[in-house]
Amino acid sequence: MSQVSHAAIELDGLSRHFGERTVLRDLTVSLPAGATLAVLGRNGAGKSTLLRILATLLRPHAGTVRVLGEELPRRGWAVRGRIGLLGHEPLLYRDLTGRENLGYHARLHRVARERVEQMLQAVAMERRADEPVRLLSRGMVQRLAVARAILHEPELLLLDEPRSNLDPAAGELVEPLIGRASGRTRVLTSHDPAHALAEADLVLALKDGRAAYLGPPAGLDPAAVRELYA
Repeated sequence: MSQVSHAAIELDGLSRHFGERTVLRDLTVSLPAGATLAVLGRNGAGKSTLLRILATLLRPHAGTVRVLGEELPRRGWAVRGRIGLLGHEPLLYRDLTGRENLGYHARLHRVARERVEQMLQAVAMERRADEPVRLLSRGMVQRLAVARAILHEPELLLLDEPRSNLDPAAGELVEPLIGRASGRTRVLTSHDPAHALAEADLVLALKDGRAAYLGPPAGLDPAAVRELYA
């Protein structure tokens, strides 16, 4: 009888390159369901590439990747509807309104129309929901992107700088949706290491695509964090 894994994410020897440049090198990580992994490192360290692999948008070139019990990329189709991705791009059509964008994603995920209105209220965008996205501020677009990412109640959240363009009030607004209080398994990156460490159960520090540190937040001292971004 095979053993059942309770890990939401399992990486074993993951590597990825672009041409001759290796972006991720031999990463091995196991993240339990319901836990938060903070991925730290300077620009170009491989953080966004890792999230894109987990989101099934990129293929690994070596090693194995399992997400929510499914092997990627072979079983990517089985997990896409269980993942919420909040990346640098909001994945919203600029000429559609916020309500139209969420309605489109609701149809893709077979989500009830009522959920769209719930999410607009949750991110305090119901009053501006009928304006084209191109006319909204960056903060408003980010709030709509948060609503889009969790519209279908995903099990796993992949959050690449999730509070980008959000002022403190908006950050508090989305906290119950994408923060620790959401209860979801999360992988997040941040330019604010202190905030990421405060939210994390497990930290993966990347330097030149390799794991410079993998362990609990308490094991990563401030000097080591500064070295990551040097």
